[in-house]
Amino acid sequence: MFYSSLPLTTIPLSLILSPLLFSQIALVYLPPLSLPSSTHSIVATMFKNMLVSGVKQLVEGQLNKSSNQGGGSNQQPPPPDHSNMNYGGGYNQGGGYPQRGGGYPQQGGGYPQQGGGYPPQGGYQPQGGYQPQGGYPPQGGYQPQQQPGYPGSGPTELNYSSAPAPYPSGGSAPYPSAGDSGSSIGFNVGGGSAPYPSSGPGYPQSNSGYPQAPSGYPQASSGYPSNQPAYPQQGGGYPSAPSYPAQGGGYPPAPSYSQFGSGYGNAPPQQGYGQQTQGMWGTPSVKAYPAFNANVDAETLRKAMKGFGCDNSKVVQVLCARSNGQRQEIARAFKTMYGKDLLADLKSELHGDFEDVILALMERPPVYDAIQLRKAMEGLGTRESVLIEIMTTRTNAQVGELKYVYKQMYGSELERDLIGETSGHFKRLLVSLCAGGRDESMHVDPVRANHDARKLYQAGEGRLGTDESTFNAILASQNYPQLRLVFDEYHKVCNRSIEQAIQTEFSGDIRDGLLAVCAVVRSKPAYFATLLHNSMKGMGTRDGDLIRAVVTRCEVDMVDIRTAFQGMYKTPLENMIKGDCSGSYKDALIALVRGN
Repeated sequence: MFYSSLPLTTIPLSLILSPLLFSQIALVYLPPLSLPSSTHSIVATMFKNMLVSGVKQLVEGQLNKSSNQGGGSNQQPPPPDHSNMNYGGGYNQGGGYPQRGGGYPQQGGGYPQQGGGYPPQGGYQPQGGYQPQGGYPPQGGYQPQQQPGYPGSGPTELNYSSAPAPYPSGGSAPYPSAGDSGSSIGFNVGGGSAPYPSSGPGYPQSNSGYPQAPSGYPQASSGYPSNQPAYPQQGGGYPSAPSYPAQGGGYPPAPSYSQFGSGYGNAPPQQGYGQQTQGMWGTPSVKAYPAFNANVDAETLRKAMKGFGCDNSKVVQVLCARSNGQRQEIARAFKTMYGKDLLADLKSELHGDFEDVILALMERPPVYDAIQLRKAMEGLGTRESVLIEIMTTRTNAQVGELKYVYKQMYGSELERDLIGETSGHFKRLLVSLCAGGRDESMHVDPVRANHDARKLYQAGEGRLGTDESTFNAILASQNYPQLRLVFDEYHKVCNRSIEQAIQTEFSGDIRDGLLAVCAVVRSKPAYFATLLHNSMKGMGTRDGDLIRAVVTRCEVDMVDIRTAFQGMYKTPLENMIKGDCSGSYKDALIALVRGN
């Protein structure tokens, strides 16, 4: 007994003899009460227990006094007796947890967070209690093991093995709130509700209470794929740097159109649109100047315009021998060096058609096209020939840039303006071309070509009236080699050319638009050669058409146009320009046609 832990000198003899004396006294005085012998025994036992309990309290007090008088003893008082504590739900605690500063700290749910326990990811939240959200599945009984983690506590004698169903499917709130102090050790031990809520599916089943991290949660190498397989190396799934063209031939920045190669010029292999436009590019007359120096050219132009008058020959020498991208660099260098806008100075120094040519050269190609389309549609009437020329001769990439720039400049959609200025089947043709969806591959299908030729015949000459939508669908969508094959098949079927059929079946703007499409499909250089010839033949010169054709094609296929012009009209293009133009205007046009 605990008496053995005390020195005999510290225990009063009366405390040792008192239980025996009281029991004897009880036996002596109880018989006169005329009670049954069994009752005597019960009463004597009750007195004895009461006396023993009192003796225990006295001894404990004596122990405390001895401990205080001894000075410096580090022994802690014995834990309170919780042998009679009965936890709701049938859990008996025979030894209990020691009181440490008022019990276990409240942690919003019960068990204190342990090192090496659950990682905080994946839905288990260690703070704020166990949230009744898709977590642990019903596991058919909670078989806890001895948990190494209650700091400062001795071995526990809690017995959970008799719990019939520790994970209830529902009921009252299983955990007290953070501020609930009804339990001194942090568990909800009141009235019969099991301590752990039922959880939805989502975590793997575990045979022992809380699953450990290696089993309950997949490791990073298995649950989460590593970077090695998920992101291929540079030489693997993603092409390496040499597979992309250099910046000079790649995609230019989307908002900037300073590079003429962004769909509007330079040789086709250097475009950012790949081989998709193969067969739609020719030989330019003006190319990038090899010994280009923007600062030197800016200084030359400054000297040419300084003082009284302007040296137009210097302007032609510089601006007509540089590519459009180089001209944009000259303009930036001019502003940097002299703090003035080059276009403003050119406008103030130049005049007439020569001014129009130089200013057209200084505009970026899509900007110039947008300006020309706007001029053709604004005011009274519409110049349908300009709409036809631009919309039938631009590639898909150029049409896309044109629509973007048009919207930025004028705040309206190009397609909407085209619809507002045109009508009928001509409007439908322009909308189809404005969509920029033509097939630009080189694939041909002879069988399909024969089938399409017969469809065109049945939609036109083979019936009474004309099905314009069939012509629109075929001529506005198929690639140029395939359409040339369709035209050949049509001639075989009808013994007439497709142009003759269009002349017979259509009239007005739709006829001009379809004929322009056919001419561009057969030969784009020949189409522009015809346009240049028509701009200069007869009385007077249509300078707008002449300037637009020369400026827009000098960096695309002007060499091919020159050759086609010579073959079609038996005279050089330069000679015809000399006969119709004069002065610096003539010099600028010839410089662009001949090239650098």
